[in-house]
Parts: sequence; C-alpha cells; structure tokens
Amino acid sequence: METLNNIHPGEVLMEEFLEPMGISAYRLAKETGIPQTRISEIIKGRRRVTADTALRFSKYFGTTPKFWLGLQDDYDIEEGQHLISEELNEIKTLQPKAA
Repeated sequence: METLNNIHPGEVLMEEFLEPMGISAYRLAKETGIPQTRISEIIKGRRRVTADTALRFSKYFGTTPKFWLGLQDDYDIEEGQHLISEELNEIKTLQPKAA
C-alpha cells in the first residue's frame, strides 16, 4: 500500500483557503498583521504554525485555533515518527505488574 505524503499546514492554507478564495499571501499578511515573510515561509513548508498565527488565521478564516495547531501537530508527529522510527521500534512498551 502506498503511503501519502505528510501534508504541511502551509499546503492546506494555500490549497484550501487562499487559492479557492482568491486571497494572496500579501493580502493575508496585511489583514491579519502577520509579516509577509512568515506567511510565505509557512506556505513553503519552512515554518511552523505557532499559537499566534493560529489565533490570527482562525479569526480571519472563521475556523478555530485548534484547527491550525492540530494540522501542525499532525505534521510534526508524522515527521518525528519518520525520523526516529528505528529508535521507536527499540522501545519496549511498559507492562504493568499484576497486583
């Protein structure tokens, strides 16, 4: 079975919000008070969505901050699993002692 690529929140921002709504990164930056460089770096997948950014995106797009932070958490966990999968396989699950 083929695995899907890990999707960065910036890709969701671009493909699910900016492009369909006809909003430029510049306009998003101006209307949310987020520096344009931060928006561009998020879109390129080079920067995380922080709590500050999530709060601003949620207010602007009518979503919740947890939506944006959830996308970031999911991305980070999947990246982490990929990076340390061999080490994780070596960790034994704790077996509680019977009472």
